Amino acid sequence: MTFGGSGLDRAAHLRGDAAALAELLAKPDTGVLPFWHGKPLIAGQGRDRPAWQAVDHPVFEQADEEPIFLGLDDGVARFCRDISCWEPDEALETLHQFLDPSEQHYPGMPEDERFSELRAIMTHLSPRDAELVTMAKAIGSWHEIHGFCARCGAKSEISMAGWQRECTVCRAHHFPRTDPVVIMLITHGNSVLMGRSPGWPEGMYSCLAGFVEPGETIEAAVRRETFEESGVRVGAVEYLSSQPWPFPASMMMGCRGHALSTEITIDPTEIEDAIWVTREEMMETFAGNNPKMKPARKGAIAHFLLLNWLRDTLD
Repeated sequence: MTFGGSGLDRAAHLRGDAAALAELLAKPDTGVLPFWHGKPLIAGQGRDRPAWQAVDHPVFEQADEEPIFLGLDDGVARFCRDISCWEPDEALETLHQFLDPSEQHYPGMPEDERFSELRAIMTHLSPRDAELVTMAKAIGSWHEIHGFCARCGAKSEISMAGWQRECTVCRAHHFPRTDPVVIMLITHGNSVLMGRSPGWPEGMYSCLAGFVEPGETIEAAVRRETFEESGVRVGAVEYLSSQPWPFPASMMMGCRGHALSTEITIDPTEIEDAIWVTREEMMETFAGNNPKMKPARKGAIAHFLLLNWLRDTLD
């Protein structure tokens, strides 16, 4: 799975050390990754690597907050920095769509360095690059919507190298949040339950998923979300695997649920459709031979769960 972790040294002990961070920012090999409206700067004709920039690159004249420290990549310091204040000349009709196909080029940069939608290029990245980019996107998304104190409403500022915000008035401290989400491989005999949300690309189906509510266990969330969305009741639940998912900042907790019923009654406010798919039909889908359904996106935990179900390797 993409974003599954590569053993990056996050060097959290350096986040509060201003002198050490200044020293890292002064090193010639330190890289800073620009982000624009949640899109990382990606290099290569195959869109296969982050386009790290020097700390003093002119692109960062567009930044309005300090760099965020990501960690040490085999000893090399990595930061990210948002430049969403920049306004490109290109049309932006597709910005913030589910899968934005547009790419933006910053003047003066190499032609192959462009701001690209992470969903479109995530499987092109190495495990280490994917971990760095997903961390940068998730923490950047948090800063984007937490510029003001939730306690008193005053402007807040970046602190602890980007891993905290501090209110300039009441001095409250605010920390990044990750939303727990259950994603469920619901099976009954030889079939798996698949659903699609409104606005998804044509033919796109995936495992059902939903947010864990306060005071709720993972198992209870699997049962509640499945019933709310599809009307299917679930018995035994088993945890399988997890994946950070930076759209904008979720932790996907993959589970298997054993259905106690098969009748489907969808909640149209939650999903657009839900269907039972046999193992044979899913194999045809993964092979690209199902005109009505596309396989789950490679790199996503839904693809990982379904593929292991098909291989009978969930255990």
